[in-house]
Amino acid sequence: MSAPARPRDKRTAAIGEHLIKPFEGKRRRLSLREESIAMMLSRAAYPLKRIRVRDFFVLSCISLLAFGRVAAARTPPPLLAERDVAALVNELNGETAKKNLESLAKFHRQRGSKGFRAAAELVAQRAQAYGLSNVQILQFPADGRIFYGTQRARQAWDADRGELAEIKEGHEVNIASYSAEPIVLAEDSESADVTADLVDVGDGTKESDYAGKDVSGKIVLVAAQAGEVQETAVGKFKAAGIVSYAQNQPTAWSGDNENLIRWGHLESFSPDKTFAFMVSLKTARALQERLRLGERIRLHAQVLAGQHPAVYEVVTATIDGSVPELKDQEIAFSCHLDHQRPGANDNASGCVTILEVARTLQKLIGDGKLARPARTIRFIWPPEVEGTVTLLNAKPELAQRIKAVVHMDMVGGGPETKAVFHMTRGPLSLPSFVHDVAWSFAAWVNEESYQFAATGKARYPLIAPGGGKEPLRAEYSAYTMGSDHDVYQDSSFGIPAIYMNDWPDRYIHTNLDAPSNVDATKLKRAAFIGAASGYFLANFSQRDVEAAERAIATGKLLRTVMSMERRTAAGPAEEYERGVRNSVTAFGSAASAKSRNTRSPQKGTDSTAFRRVKEPRGPLTVFGYDYFSDHAKAAGVATPRLLSYEGSWGSGAEYAYEALNFVDGKRDARQICDELSAEYGTVPPELVTEYLRALKSIGILD
Repeated sequence: MSAPARPRDKRTAAIGEHLIKPFEGKRRRLSLREESIAMMLSRAAYPLKRIRVRDFFVLSCISLLAFGRVAAARTPPPLLAERDVAALVNELNGETAKKNLESLAKFHRQRGSKGFRAAAELVAQRAQAYGLSNVQILQFPADGRIFYGTQRARQAWDADRGELAEIKEGHEVNIASYSAEPIVLAEDSESADVTADLVDVGDGTKESDYAGKDVSGKIVLVAAQAGEVQETAVGKFKAAGIVSYAQNQPTAWSGDNENLIRWGHLESFSPDKTFAFMVSLKTARALQERLRLGERIRLHAQVLAGQHPAVYEVVTATIDGSVPELKDQEIAFSCHLDHQRPGANDNASGCVTILEVARTLQKLIGDGKLARPARTIRFIWPPEVEGTVTLLNAKPELAQRIKAVVHMDMVGGGPETKAVFHMTRGPLSLPSFVHDVAWSFAAWVNEESYQFAATGKARYPLIAPGGGKEPLRAEYSAYTMGSDHDVYQDSSFGIPAIYMNDWPDRYIHTNLDAPSNVDATKLKRAAFIGAASGYFLANFSQRDVEAAERAIATGKLLRTVMSMERRTAAGPAEEYERGVRNSVTAFGSAASAKSRNTRSPQKGTDSTAFRRVKEPRGPLTVFGYDYFSDHAKAAGVATPRLLSYEGSWGSGAEYAYEALNFVDGKRDARQICDELSAEYGTVPPELVTEYLRALKSIGILD
């Protein structure tokens, strides 16, 4: 029985009429790959069942560009001249990047620590050796009191010793050792020398977990992250310390490896100072079984560690622009230099990949194989999120000069990590063509690497001698949060950021995030996509508009398919696409970053229209500090329900981030609700209004 006919959707008609002309006369027999894409589009358009064959053929043809693979002929490189592409491909070296990664992975790179300093010095030395200009390690005071926008600067944390042992028959049997594996000591642990019994309290986050258990002066075994139980276990029930077997972010592989030890954290600003050790699930289960059988387990914890006033350090270097009227504009390459040892894919991979981009561009320019870019290209290695918020607030001239960012966070995960590589678009609140530029290069690498994997032949396979030969299979993904790209694209700064990232990664934030799991070939491919995108944008001028518009057409198709699959309202999507087109013109202007939002919504009819105040600048949730919750508590404002809301494609944190970004003095609460519903799924208007009023109560909106 066939499905009932449905009226043809106006969006589908518009797509066909808008995109048909460039493909007139190009009809040919579809390959099996193309037919499968056509089927995907058919499923996406199921509610639009009566789509015309002519329009459907257009969608199929455009989809070939979107998926980066055409069966009939070799696909030429996009956007850049082939000689420039060839120069980049030939010079970029995944092996060099991986050797630098192996060096970085030796350091325990906690904020402000001796290990972070050593890593920063290594990066700066490499940058100087590669011939970059203006190589600096910028320093910003971090004493626990000073604010940089929304970031309360956390003090540095260092550790010299951390030993956890069980006392058995007068002897100590080692359980965890910081000197052997630094990840076992939770960040922000304080010095202690404690001998105490171990008590299992289950999850440890609820007071009921402690019912009938005396934990005062004892060490608690918990399933949650140490910081999540700190207030209850130590503050309320007076536990002496914590042993946590918290598991990683849930994926299909969660719990498969009992030997994983997760990186742990205590609350940086908690008054309940303590220590915490992290152990594997295997260790925890053995301890639990013994406790269940009534055995007494006595532990000895020795910790020499703590917070201390120091500085945030941010490494930066440049390749100076050549055109006088453009060289003060910058394209920035970003990553984050901090994390636990080894922290190979997260995020030594991003750090060494932008370093390889820097080396390659500088060498090719020096050798005369690439022209010096018109705009300046800047490279930035900060502590994650807090370093970027600090930099953009302490150096506001940088925020004004940066036109776009290429941000890399986890870009080298090999097959063992189960990683999928994403080219992540920006938020709906900040439309920009730069994401479509990056996807053009990624789709081309998909094509070239697939041809090589499938046939053993490709003009540009982009492989490293010691790396893999698998196809890249990058995906063009909707906006997700979780790294420094959130800072740049916050409405305080309004800087579009290309976000290159792996997800999932079964070893993220664990002792097994090791260099052996990082693929040199993938590092080279990520470096190419980033280098090509950044170099194109650094030289972008009127002559590149036509090529950019072709990239936008491809990106629009992918976004339209997603919108059709999700059955979202047409209005926000159409407004976004107008913003993407307008961003091409805005990119060439001298407008400040904050004024670059290219969307132009109609003024709302609701009287509840807010505007964000100029200060503080940055997202309201940063690293180790929640500006909203801290100030809401002080103002007596109840936690808004939006923060715990779960939508179809987003969580409360994502709704809240974008709700603030959409505030522009024109949109009312209803319009903001419509935008959020299109981006993350339907949300009740009253939750949005409640959150906006809470922001006004703490002085973020007026």
